[in-house]
Amino acid sequence: MVIALDELVAIDFHTHAEVSRDGHPSLSPVLMAASEKYFGAHGHRRPTVDEIATHYRERRMAAVVFTVDAEHATGHPRIPNEEVAANCAEHADVLIPFGSVDPWKGRAGAREVRRLVERHGVRGFKFHPSLQGFAPDDPMAYPLYEVIEELGVPALFHTGQTGIGAGVPGGGGVRLKYSDPMLVDDVAVDFPELRIVLAHPSFPWQDEALAVATHKPHVHIDLSGWSPKYFPPQLVRYADSLLQDKVLFGSDYPVITPDRWLADFAELDLKPAVRPKILKHNAARLLGLATDDAERT
Repeated sequence: MVIALDELVAIDFHTHAEVSRDGHPSLSPVLMAASEKYFGAHGHRRPTVDEIATHYRERRMAAVVFTVDAEHATGHPRIPNEEVAANCAEHADVLIPFGSVDPWKGRAGAREVRRLVERHGVRGFKFHPSLQGFAPDDPMAYPLYEVIEELGVPALFHTGQTGIGAGVPGGGGVRLKYSDPMLVDDVAVDFPELRIVLAHPSFPWQDEALAVATHKPHVHIDLSGWSPKYFPPQLVRYADSLLQDKVLFGSDYPVITPDRWLADFAELDLKPAVRPKILKHNAARLLGLATDDAERT
């Protein structure tokens, strides 16, 4: 099976595999509870990858799916990338697997990145600097970026505030400073062909994210993690103008559903021609599912 782009209404660039096939959660109970409280999602059921596929297939959407490997900083075992990739492959009509490799793994991590793309069909990689405990511009992460750039797949960086650790003493060890998008600007300079996505409205650094995405040609922004009705006005203004070809729909499912996100997105004051770019075409091009010429046909 392959993704039938013409039949899709949207591509969600940001969804989470929160539980493995054997019930292993992606976060420790303390951090998971903090995230659920932050998003008002108490007791929400964590869908399996199979259930994510059903959810998006029913809505005629595709979804990028990933977990986060933060074993070094948290001590919590990750959900295996190979499992996520294999599970997504069973639903290749709607699911697009991303990997996550802890940058503290250095050259071993770089080898894993290559293996995941070449042998397991992974289409990009997720980094969560605050949860993984590293600055994106730390040279120790550069071996991973080198391989990701070489392979031509996107690197998705969490930016801004996070619900993980919110309200826990000391934030559960999660340091917000690592998710300043200006730290990713160095990465964009040192790896000029690396396709980068800054995830989320980047509170409290929204203007910095807009500056980086405007200045660096391969830096994009996904709109996940917030209801569109709460987007900062400058983000909406740039999405409707200078960055209309570099902004991507993302929900942060399951803590925010695509139904809620799209309902609020419909209320934004955007040009009609911009909406399909944000919902589908920009992601399709970034993921190699379509070219500019294909979008115009």
